[in-house]
Amino acid sequence: MKEISCKLLVIGAGPGGYVCAIRAGQLGIDTVIVEAGKPGGTCLNVGCIPSKAMIHAAEEFEKVAHMAGGSSPLGISVAAPVLDLGKTVAWKDGIVSRLTGGVAGLLKKAKVKTVYGWATFRDGKTVAVETETGTQIIRAETVVIATGSATVELPFLPFGGPVISSTEALALGEVPKKLAVVGGGYIGLELGMAFAKMGAAMTVVEALPRVLAQYDAELTRPVVKRLAQLGVEVMLGAKAKGVKGDALLVETADGKSTKIAADKILVTVGRKPVTEGWGLDQIDLDMAGKFIKIDDQCRTSMRGIYAIGDVTGEPMLAHRAMAQGEMVAEIVAGHKRSWDKRSIPAVCFTDPELVTAGLTPEEAKALGEIKIGQFPFAANGRAMTKLGEDGFVRVVARADNHLVLGIQAVGQGVSELAAAFGLALEMGARLEDIAGTIHAHPTQGEGFQEAALKALGHALHI
Repeated sequence: MKEISCKLLVIGAGPGGYVCAIRAGQLGIDTVIVEAGKPGGTCLNVGCIPSKAMIHAAEEFEKVAHMAGGSSPLGISVAAPVLDLGKTVAWKDGIVSRLTGGVAGLLKKAKVKTVYGWATFRDGKTVAVETETGTQIIRAETVVIATGSATVELPFLPFGGPVISSTEALALGEVPKKLAVVGGGYIGLELGMAFAKMGAAMTVVEALPRVLAQYDAELTRPVVKRLAQLGVEVMLGAKAKGVKGDALLVETADGKSTKIAADKILVTVGRKPVTEGWGLDQIDLDMAGKFIKIDDQCRTSMRGIYAIGDVTGEPMLAHRAMAQGEMVAEIVAGHKRSWDKRSIPAVCFTDPELVTAGLTPEEAKALGEIKIGQFPFAANGRAMTKLGEDGFVRVVARADNHLVLGIQAVGQGVSELAAAFGLALEMGARLEDIAGTIHAHPTQGEGFQEAALKALGHALHI
């Protein structure tokens, strides 16, 4: 049995873990990272990156299909397109392998030792890793738990056969003719809309009264409209009950039972923290519900053990994990560090895209009087030229001093505005700061400036 010692041990090489290890290595800390699969975790291998690749392919296919129908307002007509999903998946896999290889290279460059295998705690300072070549014992002064999250499985719809998770959906050899999506959250709608564009007849089964329930109804309205345009049937207040043959059994909002014919049933009812199988019982950490409890600097209840990313709770976002990982590495190196979670943007890559940062209007109202400025993309020249007039930018600020509390947007390509929104909140911008920043014309970003102007009572273009 081999033994190694290090100053910092990171368990899990997802976005949080690998960023933590790279930063620690840069700071001269003797660091080891353990990963059971490939570097990059869920996000890089079976999540954010591959799903965006498939979404882009679907968008391109739909554009050409639209042109083939002779209904493109751009005056472009082509022969009917053909999709080879196997080729698309191979292209996606190529991007993933380039990026996972890049992460492995960055860890090596930072002089981080990577151990591949499954880690289990023996005590608060010692971990046993089952590797291909046997058990490796690692002793560390400080440990960072970055074990991430996993897809939630429904007991009455276990994965296998026609029932698939997002992981299998991203590796399908052909587009399902009939696709049922259980769960109308961002994962289900991102992937579901992509398959609908590729030609799948799609039904969404959502137990709540509306899809994308974590966003306000006004923000999601353009997405709901687009679902209807794509011919997607949305069943609200409906509960999936099981599978029978090639059909999904559903209890509708009025309590009736119905069957939905489906080649594939994509279950996307959320993600859960990976807290089992790595010896949590050996170290007895305080929990916050099903998540590991942490303080503002990601310390757990046990001295010398930190936890970051999805295993520590919502929002389960790769960039939150990255920010936590970087901070923890610097704290371990003796730096004074904290992080501001108020300005974390969240993006939903549906069609159109959604971006939120900071407080919603409802959350802001609970703190006092507010001003809201909203600017529609229908009045934005760049959005018009991109056939993307649906949607808007909305800025929420305090009424007294105009401090910006939250920013939301829905529209084509608005994911790229997340950077501006996050920066405005991080810098403590007031409405006057955004309104007084000269935005390039013609861009969709002008909608941000116009929304701030609207909140101040003098929008120029509406």
